[in-house]
Amino acid sequence: MNREINRRKLVLFLIAVLSAHANAQESFGKKSPSVTLLPVPIESVTRGKPGQVKLQFRVSPGFHINSNTPKQDYLIATDLKVDPPTDIIVGKVYYRPGVDISLPFAPDEKLNVYTGPFDVFVTVRPLASVLPGKYAFRGTLKYQACDNAACYPPKKLPVDFEVKVVKGTSVAKKNPAQSPDVHR
Repeated sequence: MNREINRRKLVLFLIAVLSAHANAQESFGKKSPSVTLLPVPIESVTRGKPGQVKLQFRVSPGFHINSNTPKQDYLIATDLKVDPPTDIIVGKVYYRPGVDISLPFAPDEKLNVYTGPFDVFVTVRPLASVLPGKYAFRGTLKYQACDNAACYPPKKLPVDFEVKVVKGTSVAKKNPAQSPDVHR
């Protein structure tokens, strides 16, 4: 009798282990929603003048994220925050327009989203006193990813890029043309 009980316990244990293993493999095969930042080339910006840095992001296949201007107030907008180095001002952040889609569970409701690749442009302006050189920018992209059935908890993606500040080209000022009669 003890032998039979131990045998049943062993069978139940093996079933539990195999079930857990199958669930783990199933979960492992599932793709999780993510957004990635593609490599950012170093942009040269003239000190004292504004310049733009193009950031290219990619939403993983099968998912979408709300645009920076979702149509519903309760949706979490995609939002980029950048911490500039000293004496460099971050100006306007420009987002590409999202795409309107409707999902099977709410066919009459349009959502404004990003899928696949999307761009965000950051305006930077080094003060005229900034020394030429490379400067690192750090920030975060806050987003909420969804698939066609559910939305996932909001995430923050670290964003890092560099800007090369260069001197402006100085243009020699010419004296204005003068009348030949001025020197008489």
